[in-house]
Amino acid sequence: MNPINIVIVDDHLLFSQALNGLVSNFEEFNVLAVLNNGKELVDYISKEKILPEIVLMDIQMPIMNGVEATNWLKGNKPEIKVLALSMECEESTILAMLRAGAKGYLLKDIHPNILHHALNQVNLNGFYYTDNITNTLLNSIHKPEKKKNITLKERELEFLILTVSEKTYKEIAEVMCLSPKTIENYRESLFEKLEVKSRIGLVIYAIKEKIVIL
Repeated sequence: MNPINIVIVDDHLLFSQALNGLVSNFEEFNVLAVLNNGKELVDYISKEKILPEIVLMDIQMPIMNGVEATNWLKGNKPEIKVLALSMECEESTILAMLRAGAKGYLLKDIHPNILHHALNQVNLNGFYYTDNITNTLLNSIHKPEKKKNITLKERELEFLILTVSEKTYKEIAEVMCLSPKTIENYRESLFEKLEVKSRIGLVIYAIKEKIVIL
């Protein structure tokens, strides 16, 4: 069985070299390159014949950051999966990476076993999200019987789709011609139905269920 090819993109030299050594020790994976920023990734993808299946992507980088590089991959090489690996835990940053097309989001302080598991899950299932990022993950793909019981009303679905955008809840209320209080009720209803506790959970549900295609 051929190893799964990985490219690491991170501008912190010590961390990227340590990550290279760690991933190289995972028998299923092979590190093709360690790059410093998104521009180097674009150049690498544009000229190399052997491309990675997965890119481990930092976010805050000079010249071309992780969000920009992930957006570029989505438009030019959508078959390459991006797994974000960052110190950033702000909801806005996580949402930006998900909207850009990242298939998972990890914090840099995770245990190596979680990284190993995440790489395998992204390779096999196409995505991986940890509980601490999603703040109670929505229905797992391993529980289809539970998903069948979820019925979304037309306006709930409209609201869910808008949560994936960059609009604030106030702006969503304006688009839907509803009061902020009604929007709050839709949000709380979906939190309960989908068993999530944050906007990130709503966005991930919409992405995983292909309600929104990024």
